[in-house]
Amino acid sequence: MPHIIPIRDLKKTSELSQMCKNATEPIFITKNGYGDMVIMSMEMYEKKMYILDAYAKLNAAEEQVREGKVLDADKGLESIRKKFNI
Repeated sequence: MPHIIPIRDLKKTSELSQMCKNATEPIFITKNGYGDMVIMSMEMYEKKMYILDAYAKLNAAEEQVREGKVLDADKGLESIRKKFNI
């Protein structure tokens, strides 16, 4: 279940920092009862960025497959062997 806290609780920096470290998902900050901001720990942010990067690379690979920009595995290995003189 997501953590939702009012903006006035941002004054409690030590508690908020600990809450971010212990949370398994982002913490939502409300202002006048409406969503205003989202905060998370650096560790969670890095994990999210890693996952987004992986999805972006998968999308690029799928696009290359759709466009026919693929090589046969044997031809690819042969090309690498020639390039590095193996």
